Amino acid sequence: MRPIRSVRATRPSRPFSRRATVTAVSLALVGGLAACSGPEGGGAKAGDGDGKPAEGGTLTVLNTGAQSDFDPARLYTSGGGNVPSLVFRTLTTRNRAAGAEGTKVVPDLATDLGTPSENATVWTYTLKDGLKFEDGSPITSADVKYGVERSFAAELSGGAPYLRDWLIGGDTFQGPYGSGKGKKTLDSIETPDEKTIVFRLKKPVGDFPYLATQTQFAPVPKDKDTGTAYEEHPVSSGPYKVVENTNDGERLRLERNEHWSEETDDQRKAYPDAIDVRSGLDAAVINQRLSTSSGADAAAITTDTNLGPAELAQIGSDEGLKDRVGIGHFGYTNYLAFNPKVKPFDQPEVRQAISHAIGRSSVINAVGGSSLAEPATTFLPNQEAFGYTPYDHFPAGENGDPEKAKEALAKAGHEDGLTITLTHSTEEGEMGPKVAAAVQQSLAKAGITVKLQGLEGNAYNEKRWDAGDTPGFFLTRWGADWPAGYPFLAPIFDGRQIVKDGANFNHAQLNDPAVNEEFDEISGITDLDAAAERWGALDEKIGEQALTVPLYHPVYQRLVGKDVKNVVISDWTGVLDISQVAVK
Repeated sequence: MRPIRSVRATRPSRPFSRRATVTAVSLALVGGLAACSGPEGGGAKAGDGDGKPAEGGTLTVLNTGAQSDFDPARLYTSGGGNVPSLVFRTLTTRNRAAGAEGTKVVPDLATDLGTPSENATVWTYTLKDGLKFEDGSPITSADVKYGVERSFAAELSGGAPYLRDWLIGGDTFQGPYGSGKGKKTLDSIETPDEKTIVFRLKKPVGDFPYLATQTQFAPVPKDKDTGTAYEEHPVSSGPYKVVENTNDGERLRLERNEHWSEETDDQRKAYPDAIDVRSGLDAAVINQRLSTSSGADAAAITTDTNLGPAELAQIGSDEGLKDRVGIGHFGYTNYLAFNPKVKPFDQPEVRQAISHAIGRSSVINAVGGSSLAEPATTFLPNQEAFGYTPYDHFPAGENGDPEKAKEALAKAGHEDGLTITLTHSTEEGEMGPKVAAAVQQSLAKAGITVKLQGLEGNAYNEKRWDAGDTPGFFLTRWGADWPAGYPFLAPIFDGRQIVKDGANFNHAQLNDPAVNEEFDEISGITDLDAAAERWGALDEKIGEQALTVPLYHPVYQRLVGKDVKNVVISDWTGVLDISQVAVK
């Protein structure tokens, strides 16, 4: 079998602002860290013909990036391809099912999704019976409270900022460490008994069951907390425990936690006896080893390396390999952003003209073709969980509509065309030179001359996230921390989330009181289906302003070893769910 060349998936940065602002940040995209299905909406067929999955064996994970900061306080959502959820259970979790069913939130440590009261500003959870840590000690509400509180410590920064923004007193709380005079506990988290925990919020939050899936809600026994060293041996509440953590996650070995019980956990299957995560590998080597599947590699997967066009072309003619590819869809949108404070993008007609002129087919070809990207005309991803409502305010077809674009330009007083600058990253990938060139060629047909300004990766990120110096026109992307409208739309369009002294994602600096009020109204809805419908309507309304040009939603394709069975890929994470995998 000829080895296949690899393309590593791009991982978006996760900036974190300590300012009291909800800055939902992209989930680790990595060619699908948030949704993989194989074939369409389900799992790859890997191993299905060899009988039902069984317990035993060792699952190997081959990665380029290390599983670093393996501390529930520091992890951003379920990053790392679902590895953390094998060790850290939380109050709620994602439904471990393929496709759209996997976007649902379900109870984990808690008996239900929580009981809201006082207009969804208070959420109460009851823990299940029989929960235990890896040492056999019982998990109590105090352990969950302490786990949340330590996530506020500056030395453990890196996790999602929602708790700081939403919990009463969260904006000033500094965590349980230190010798200062400040409080070492949060009064807004109450534990009236060992089974009950209550969260008091500053405002109504209907999405709190989603938030409670994040690793900051994992229980931590206070007497076992070793601060920044906790990541070396965190105390497990899940089916596996850490027995080795070398070089900050470069080598991570997990073995069974004998005190975990499937009677309290109906989500994780925990088939393998051990899981060996090996990182720092070259992407090409990873895909070659998976395709060859010799020795231990037959029972191997990757959580951060995708297949590219060349690999997919080779796989297409090999039925054996084709059956081992998982296809994933994550709630993610790549788009063109405008800063209306920069001329000529202050003119709506100019933004509309660009929207009409863009040829999405050429952009999709630039990122590898239709097997790796789907055209987008809405900002919200095309998934029901987000409230997806189809619309196309500025039709362009597959190749753009130059005539419509010219009409809009004429209305703006640019009958003879205009010259603009598109800022992009110099690094290859979704925001790189190839995509920028495709945009340039599309707009040229409408009489718009595009000058390309390429910036090195870090400089590019600093530029696009700087509210005082945001370019007028640039490539960017966004993914949600959970599959709902709020974390997708609010950081981009809620005017109260404009960050002047940190990472700002409201690039258009939209601060419309009516839009802000709609965010507040929908955010307090506890009926998640009803909220989704409202989010879709708001997306359609904001889309009329042409503040972005949605380009495409990425599709993720990954190979697994020949002995890997029970591949389940949800639209929440987009990657194979390790908790379901079997290797025997």
